[in-house]
Amino acid sequence: MEEVNVLMVPLPAQGHLNPLLHLSRLISSHNIPVHFVSTPAHTRQAKTRIHGWDPLSISNIHFHEFPVPSYETPPADPYSSTRYPTQLIPAFFASIHLREPIFSLMKQLSNTTRRLVVIYDSLMAYVIQDIGEIPNAESFVFQSVSAFAAYFYLREYVGKPEVSESKIFQTLPERNYPAEFEEYIRIQFEKPISSSGDLFNSCRAIEGKFLDGVAKMKESSSYKNWAIGPFNPVVINKKELNSEKRHCCLDWLDKQPPNSVIFVSFGSTTAVSDEQIREIAIGHKNTEFSVYSLHLSISKVDQNQGRVRIL
Repeated sequence: MEEVNVLMVPLPAQGHLNPLLHLSRLISSHNIPVHFVSTPAHTRQAKTRIHGWDPLSISNIHFHEFPVPSYETPPADPYSSTRYPTQLIPAFFASIHLREPIFSLMKQLSNTTRRLVVIYDSLMAYVIQDIGEIPNAESFVFQSVSAFAAYFYLREYVGKPEVSESKIFQTLPERNYPAEFEEYIRIQFEKPISSSGDLFNSCRAIEGKFLDGVAKMKESSSYKNWAIGPFNPVVINKKELNSEKRHCCLDWLDKQPPNSVIFVSFGSTTAVSDEQIREIAIGHKNTEFSVYSLHLSISKVDQNQGRVRIL
């Protein structure tokens, strides 16, 4: 019987799949079996888009693919009033159907380990709500946003306590999600789940003040959070610096002149209209710097190739 097994439950979106797959690598390096759960399409997406290591080369990361009902993925709308990637929302609602297979997997794993640790995305609470029925299981919540963002969102609900950076918040827009996503959030928090704390892909040296601020706003003496980032590999393998494995964009970056500015937008958290792109291009032209702006357009959930525009 294993001492510990870890079950990863990410939200089916790139910015949520990627960090939990990186975290899976870190945990598995301590000889702890990790079980990564998602749909077949999103598991394939996570594996394909990972950088710095090969998920198939690590024997104690196990992928579990569970199908969900088919759904339509609308095209991305750069002119939406909320600027939220609404094309992802159907996949979120489809993931609700993972509740039963994930509960079955939790029961199966709990019989083979003394301790089952479930790390779930904060927006996947619905599918692991039955964890209380498994006596040797405990859960941790992965917060996919920064501690700064978590603090900013919580301010809206608890009277907006102030920190020394309060002036920053005054310049930020209020949260503006489409009604469909607000409904999805509501479903996730219908049934409270007793977790052991929150995990952030961050570090205290950068966000310690906001991590402490989040803890204060929780108003619970038992609440804990941990900054355990960065999840992605940060050690450069010198053997690969001049090898064919090195991505061509890194060679291109090395050739750019000093004081160049690189702006990369992948469109997963916001959308930029053609008019805005033209304005950005005009601004770039009027600066004294070499500016390169990359925008990747991805309109389908399981689309591995997008349209790249270089200004």
